[in-house]
Amino acid sequence: MKKILFAIALLCSLQAAYAQKSDAEMQKAVDKALEATQDAKKAAKPATWMNLGKAYMSAYSNPISNLTTGIDKATFALMFKEKPSAISQVVLDGQPFEKQSFTSIDCYFNAAGQLAIIDVTHPSVAGDLLGNAANAYVKAFELGAKDKDIDPKLQEIVGFYYNDAFTAYSLSNLAKASDLFKGAADVSTTAPCSVPNDDAAYNCAFTAKEIGNYARAEEYYNKCLSRNYTSEGNIYASLSECAMAKSDTLAAKNYLATGLTAYPDNGAILTSLINLYLQTNEDPKKIVELLDEAKKSMPDNASLYYVEGNIYVGIKDYENALAAYNKALELNPKYDFAYYGIGNVALKKGEDLVEQMNALDVREWKKYDELKAQREQVYISAIEPFEKCYEVAQMPELKAAVADYLKQLNFQLRGVDPKYQADYEKWEAIVSQQ
Repeated sequence: MKKILFAIALLCSLQAAYAQKSDAEMQKAVDKALEATQDAKKAAKPATWMNLGKAYMSAYSNPISNLTTGIDKATFALMFKEKPSAISQVVLDGQPFEKQSFTSIDCYFNAAGQLAIIDVTHPSVAGDLLGNAANAYVKAFELGAKDKDIDPKLQEIVGFYYNDAFTAYSLSNLAKASDLFKGAADVSTTAPCSVPNDDAAYNCAFTAKEIGNYARAEEYYNKCLSRNYTSEGNIYASLSECAMAKSDTLAAKNYLATGLTAYPDNGAILTSLINLYLQTNEDPKKIVELLDEAKKSMPDNASLYYVEGNIYVGIKDYENALAAYNKALELNPKYDFAYYGIGNVALKKGEDLVEQMNALDVREWKKYDELKAQREQVYISAIEPFEKCYEVAQMPELKAAVADYLKQLNFQLRGVDPKYQADYEKWEAIVSQQ
């Protein structure tokens, strides 16, 4: 299952100071609190709505009683007296779990025997209890309750929504997860809640996009943008995908153009732009025109030339790609990705030569030897920029990738000159230590 972004679950303990009560008791308490709101005098008092919110929250927590994730099976059995109606083995996101089913909940124990997930299958009272509780607390605030009394309760509701959303996501119920993330996002931006949950808005949009609810995805991605929450530019690529799903090519281009200007290093935006122009049978070189506009306002931004080089690599225009990477190095002689781009061009040329060699007839051995010699020269040309990249790179992931390339290149060239054998052994040692 595809990993959700910003999966920072709060993992609230969900502890309660009371023993589990019957559903009838919970319904009676909610009905009594609701009845009070129908009385004109009582409805004008904040306490009436506070009591309603409390009743909804008690009903919400009731099925779980005093359970908490992290406990082992033995402790669980002592705390939760009901015997499971069914026990089965399931796999969630590639991990094995034992699922124990009860009247109101399903419990998932991980391989270590610890309670990892609690899923409420039968709530004590029907409806969106968290949303109803939030509405009740907000009503109390409007009637004069102090924000210091309401804010913590709304934040607690946001946390419960958020955890429940991750439970639904873990169980592959993306539609439910999106609804719950939406609940968390909406409550977190409702006065007097003081801590907006931008991750919830992002995850609401992400899960909505995954199930094809593009209208919701677009709405909540744009809410993220309105709060300057861009996921390092990834939201622009996601909004473009939503626009394309509605066949709005112009909107898709505009999202990507805006994103590329603000985040020229973002690979998702760049890939989406190239694919968009290819899908619409337009010249990907038009993207360079967007970059030219960005260069006018950021003439010393080496990243813009790196992106331009990547565009040319995508359409196999290697000469212009090299020109762009070298321009990036003129602006920043220690720009590791520009060196990487130059080395990558050599690798791409090598791949093209290998394809030509494989397509030859067995009798065309002279042509084969010519192409082989060209490939060796191409591989040799890749070594210097990759070595320079390794020298100036700060990212461990980039250094590791480049070291592996240098190991492979020198291995391929070890028959050309003894020095390549020695360098192969050097880089092999470096790679083995990473």
